[in-house]
Amino acid sequence: MAETTLSVERPGRLKEFWYYFRENRGAVIGLYVFIGVFFVAVFAPWLAPYDPTEQFREHLLQPPAWQEGGSWAYALGTDALGRDLLSRLIHGARFSFFVGVVVVVIATTGGITIGLLAGFAPKWLDTIIMRLMDVILAFPSLLLALVLVAVLGPSLMNAVIAIAIVLQPHYVRLTRAAVISERHKDYVTSAKVAGAGRFRMMFITVLPNCLAPIIVQAALSFSNAILDVAALGFLGMGAQPPTPEWGTMLAEAREFILRAWWVVTFPGLAILITVLAINLMGDGLRDALDPKLKRS
Repeated sequence: MAETTLSVERPGRLKEFWYYFRENRGAVIGLYVFIGVFFVAVFAPWLAPYDPTEQFREHLLQPPAWQEGGSWAYALGTDALGRDLLSRLIHGARFSFFVGVVVVVIATTGGITIGLLAGFAPKWLDTIIMRLMDVILAFPSLLLALVLVAVLGPSLMNAVIAIAIVLQPHYVRLTRAAVISERHKDYVTSAKVAGAGRFRMMFITVLPNCLAPIIVQAALSFSNAILDVAALGFLGMGAQPPTPEWGTMLAEAREFILRAWWVVTFPGLAILITVLAINLMGDGLRDALDPKLKRS
């Protein structure tokens, strides 16, 4: 009787990642919301019914369409200067994604580079780098960002740079810890024996095996960046009017919170939903990328 052999193929990495990611229902919902907000940000000029800075003086503080006195021409109402709130929220998504992407790129690039140097550096240099990171982490992040923006001058770009500097130590510590756990493994020793140079060892051999926790941290930093820029905008140290940034919109609407609830509620909901979606997605990334959390 002929023997039947069954070959079990190992699923591809992307398929395996999606298998573990989709087990977290909240992460999947967060991903869909994130994609939706990203779509709105990319196509904002075509989706927004009006220019975000255009003023309709005859419609100051007009309520949303479903309230008495509202109109579907301004579905979410208007602000104190007669600007369409829906158009400003849609364009605000562009600024939020710009902030998140730039902060994550700056913080990860600098943090990974410094973390790799610390992980491979002599003990004295490693100690100096890490004590410097500890000093930065000792300050409240928002307070340090406020000081940096005060020095650089209030603007959206300066707020982004300040937040990237504040978040960078987290990447340094994470990368250094991953490098230290990897550099004594057999594959690193084999690469060293094969004559791999220091640069190749750091960026080609070790770094790809340290990326899983960094990717999760990047997702969480994206949401932190949106929150911090909104906070700086609310305090008048971030994006300046008439920029349709969600935190700046909240700051402009403070005095109307009791008589025009919509000018505060909708920007606040936009921040809440976006940040919550990214955090849920970050939890799913952690579950899918951390082998300790994978169920056999």
